[in-house]
Amino acid sequence: MRSHSVRPLLITAVTAFLATTALVLAIGYGWLGADVGRGANFCEAARDGLVKQPANTWSNAGFVIAGLAVAWHAGRATASPAVMSRSQATVYACVVSLLGPASAAMHATQSQWGGRLDMLSMYLVASFAAAYALTRAFGRRQWLVPVFILLLISCEAVAQLPVQVPLIHFTGNAAFALLLIVALVTELRMAGRPGTDIDLRWGVAAVATMASAFGIWIAAQHGWCDPHSLLQGHAAWHLLDAVAAYLLFRMWRTERQVRSG
Repeated sequence: MRSHSVRPLLITAVTAFLATTALVLAIGYGWLGADVGRGANFCEAARDGLVKQPANTWSNAGFVIAGLAVAWHAGRATASPAVMSRSQATVYACVVSLLGPASAAMHATQSQWGGRLDMLSMYLVASFAAAYALTRAFGRRQWLVPVFILLLISCEAVAQLPVQVPLIHFTGNAAFALLLIVALVTELRMAGRPGTDIDLRWGVAAVATMASAFGIWIAAQHGWCDPHSLLQGHAAWHLLDAVAAYLLFRMWRTERQVRSG
């Protein structure tokens, strides 16, 4: 049995601390630029002061907590080796934790650069999920990093297209959603393959949570909206997505290679 390691938790905690510190400095010194109303379509009214949308900003702490939870589980000792290595799990933990400060950058400042950081963090987690699924499906786990980078670059390229997408607004959101769908479909196709054992109940819980989050995301922009309330649908979207990111990891972490015979 492998020993428990604090390394994943330490790396993730340092990553989250540095990212949060950078965000605080960027907000305080105005490094992200002027308020251009980026994210204003998510209901919450802009307040005076440094943090424009408090509920939508502080709810991003859920991603930092989820990332730390992933890192803690990544360091736990297991009876048999998981397919997902500790190093891969640590990278995912850092990516999830970075979602918090990056998304908060947009909601706290409503700046153009804040919006770009928000979308980049979404592309990071979706690209990881899709790359991890695809490289396992095709038996090319050593290609995880190049596939991840390729998908990330593709998201940024698609986001530049001047096209409005029904329901989800623009092509960047479409790219994010498409990668999550690719990851989901690929995971389902791999389920039950000979030689692999994985607990899909965590995956079902992750999908149900993401579906609930998306429903709230839509509702918050179409009627379910009190701009001056601290109870914001978009804040709930953040918290549920953080839970879904954690549940997705728990599914990956159950995967084991099964010897036949």
